[in-house]
Amino acid sequence: MKNIKLYLNKAIGLLTLFTCFVVGRVEAQQDAQFTQYMYNTLTFNPAYAGQRTVTSALVMYRSQWVGLEGNPVSLTANIHSPLGRQLGGGLSILHDEIGDGTAQETNFDAMASYTIETSYYGKLSFGIRFGGHLLNVDFTKLPGAEIEPNLPQIDKKFSPNIGAGIYYSTDVFYAGLSIPSFLETKHFDGSGENNSSYLATERMHAYLMLGYVFPLNDNFKLKPATLVKAVRGAPLQVDLSLNTLIYERFVLGGAYRWDAAWSALLGFQISDQLMLGMAYDRDTSSLSTLTANSGSFEFFLRYEFFKRDGIMKSPRFF
Repeated sequence: MKNIKLYLNKAIGLLTLFTCFVVGRVEAQQDAQFTQYMYNTLTFNPAYAGQRTVTSALVMYRSQWVGLEGNPVSLTANIHSPLGRQLGGGLSILHDEIGDGTAQETNFDAMASYTIETSYYGKLSFGIRFGGHLLNVDFTKLPGAEIEPNLPQIDKKFSPNIGAGIYYSTDVFYAGLSIPSFLETKHFDGSGENNSSYLATERMHAYLMLGYVFPLNDNFKLKPATLVKAVRGAPLQVDLSLNTLIYERFVLGGAYRWDAAWSALLGFQISDQLMLGMAYDRDTSSLSTLTANSGSFEFFLRYEFFKRDGIMKSPRFF
């Protein structure tokens, strides 16, 4: 394994900065990150299923650190809907790719939620998530891989998982707490010295999300929001955002990922059913010094398939 470690350090280069699939025990934020998390709540919290009161479908694409060879790319698609007065359900697919196909992970999940009214204004939802992921790791795709004939491989390994969350909301406020995956999976169990020969261990992540809407007047609404991510062995990650909804159509805002990046956000409610949004991140970490790093780009498209009783949930922020 010492030869593999030497090879990776020399051949992968920048790839080792942002992939968890490196030799030895690496513990860090492993779940895909999205700057526009306020529109992609279902990915983090299964209790959100059905909370928009309509059948809602979303596709989101993220290309991170554009310009760096082998930069991470994420694509997620999900759909969820109320299934009755108190029940909700949803489906989600999330695909991550790092190193031009060197490492690929695809998550498939089904969510179910149960909602109770806690007051005239508020409701509390409990959610559960069942699914799993397929993992492929092929270091032979890296340039110069022929110098190390015994590189490790993971070929379409399936790992099941289960998660849960709670979500509370009123017309102007929401709060959620979730653990999307309880099970921790090891890849390449340690068989070498000091139990260090496996590539990665997937750690349990916890998410706390908060948001509030301030109606400034009939045409302007202001929403601060935050997403806090915690995982054992890695620093706490905090995302802060501030968006403005203008004339119920346009969204302008900014965000800050603590010690990581500044972001600009833009959204357009094309119709009552269709919304388009984008975000651009500029790193503040050491990656910002790399001239090849052009930042990160993110796009989403959301479509509401029908209206219940002819009423669309307002405000559209969550």
